Amino acid sequence: MGIVTERTSTYVTRALELFADYGDREALVQHDRRLSYNELRTLVLRMAATLRASGVRPGANVLIMVAHPLEGPILQLAVHVLGCRSFWVAPVTARREILDYVARCDADAFIYDPRTQGEFAAEIGDSLAVPVFCLGPGGHGPDLLVEQESAAPADPADLISADHEPEAVFQTSGTTGTPKLVHLRHSFFQGLLAISEKQFVAAGAPVLRHVSSSPMWLVSGQGTAFINLFTGGVLFLEDAWTPGKFLAAVERERINSTFMSPPMLYEVLDHPAARTTDMSGMFTFNVGAGPAAPSRLRQAIDLWGPVIRIVYGLSESVVITALPGLTDDPEHPRRIRSAGTLYADARLEIRDEDGRPVPTGVDGEIWTTGRLTFAGYWGQPELTAETIVDGWVRTRDIGHLDSDGFLYIVDRATDMIITHRRSWNIYSRPIEDVLAAHPQVRAAAVIGVPDPAIGEVVHAYVVPVDGATVTGDELSAMVAEELNDMWQPRTVEFVDALPLTRANKIDKKALRAWYAAAHPPVGIGG
Repeated sequence: MGIVTERTSTYVTRALELFADYGDREALVQHDRRLSYNELRTLVLRMAATLRASGVRPGANVLIMVAHPLEGPILQLAVHVLGCRSFWVAPVTARREILDYVARCDADAFIYDPRTQGEFAAEIGDSLAVPVFCLGPGGHGPDLLVEQESAAPADPADLISADHEPEAVFQTSGTTGTPKLVHLRHSFFQGLLAISEKQFVAAGAPVLRHVSSSPMWLVSGQGTAFINLFTGGVLFLEDAWTPGKFLAAVERERINSTFMSPPMLYEVLDHPAARTTDMSGMFTFNVGAGPAAPSRLRQAIDLWGPVIRIVYGLSESVVITALPGLTDDPEHPRRIRSAGTLYADARLEIRDEDGRPVPTGVDGEIWTTGRLTFAGYWGQPELTAETIVDGWVRTRDIGHLDSDGFLYIVDRATDMIITHRRSWNIYSRPIEDVLAAHPQVRAAAVIGVPDPAIGEVVHAYVVPVDGATVTGDELSAMVAEELNDMWQPRTVEFVDALPLTRANKIDKKALRAWYAAAHPPVGIGG
């Protein structure tokens, strides 16, 4: 390895050094393909050399449209070796949103995977007056996987830019509307590296064998992928996740780490193999991307012990708090509803509508800052100014801190149910937790719907278990008894499944659309 000066050092410099140290240990696994760290490092450098030889220069904007291939982490590292800015397309989003994203990113090069993205990606490539590359055969540009095979392994010092730091831009999950473009600077990736070395390697954590169903076009996908690779773990990339496949992989591959949204956790808990799968080697079963019902978390604890780790974050600040080793502690019965305490160097404050800190125990908006926060929304300075204030990120989530520093999230500001009854607003999560605690309820979500007298009332969507006999009136009465009549759903609708966003969060926007379609407003002459 050549000498890399401080001036040319980036997070990738250190990553490549770590990969060389890990040597022949397994790094990436997908289906029957398995790569060692030596192979991973060689492929990163070869791909970077191929891109540079084809005209991709430091500081370039590289648009990437792939699904969840084995080469995803390799591609990101190769682009970052060159000091480029990657723009990751979320291919599952609407065609209109993708075209808008493409128009806003001002691409200097485009890479797509013809094995999964098909003609739409080819159309995008044909419309751009920039070099186009394919990740696999059958596309409208040179195949990087073939071209890089003939490239000589490069010396990192010959490739790493002295004048441009690597950056990345992502689409948000679109939970609250049209996806925004989250811009992450080099410091974000340096923060992931620091966490990996200080909180995993130095702390003596076991070598991770992590199943990831979060693709690289999600901020959380890149975060979990790189923490695993930086620590010398084995990253299992699952491109067609099912609960049965996951449980089988746990036993076959000795999986000890994963990340799931609450709906995915519920699918695992409801699978017939959940009670027979050996989970004794599980180190950290991360649950995030939304609040999980305490009743379902208790099921997981009863089945597998204290392996659940609650994580709270968002695209703009990927991890804010964490609660590892979750138990149903009788001395702290509320804590199972908590999002945990501060993670790494994150800081947070609970503030009122005027941006002033509120006392402990009082609900307000969660503000956060730290190394893993974003730099702003790409090409949207006004929105950035509304969201980042004096270095603090407004999460738009509502919650409070207890006297021990544990965070409790009660709702998103946009999901708060606004009622004029007793001059009080209602939050979704307490209602959803009560509904989900009923033994005949698999999952539940509530929204506020218009009411001419009091502003909004609660409408509940409930997924019942097979053979359920519980009625909507019974569930509504249960909420009134446990909370009070203000929180009581006026209507309960039973559905087969709840809609999910591409990040596997419950899609409240879709639920509102469902309700609006079923209850159109009555206009003049209607």
